[in-house]
Amino acid sequence: MSWVDVGPESALPPRGARTLKIGSLDIAVFRTGAGEVFALADRCPHRGGPLSQGIVHGNRVTCPLHDWVIDLKSGCATGVDEGSTPTYAVRIVEGRVEIDLPASAEARVAALGPPSFAVCERA
Repeated sequence: MSWVDVGPESALPPRGARTLKIGSLDIAVFRTGAGEVFALADRCPHRGGPLSQGIVHGNRVTCPLHDWVIDLKSGCATGVDEGSTPTYAVRIVEGRVEIDLPASAEARVAALGPPSFAVCERA
């Protein structure tokens, strides 16, 4: 695992998300209204909906397809729903967002250069 700079913290809108594509990994990077930053696989555990297009409220995001609510810290579904999506460690260093990527993504980053945020369009 290694820390990879993915862009400026200022590129993350409050209560919004940006996405990263690194090989086969689709990652959603969220910023809460309180300014906390989280990274999850951009895939709802229910039916694979794009979490990056969901509504962020508190430390949770609601999937736009079937209203599953996912905890941004743990990646786990809340309420009566069961399942989880992978999470990635995030840190802010001098105003830049860094994500701790798995080894499988490290080689891709080394070959192609660091990824950067893409703007998410809400469905």
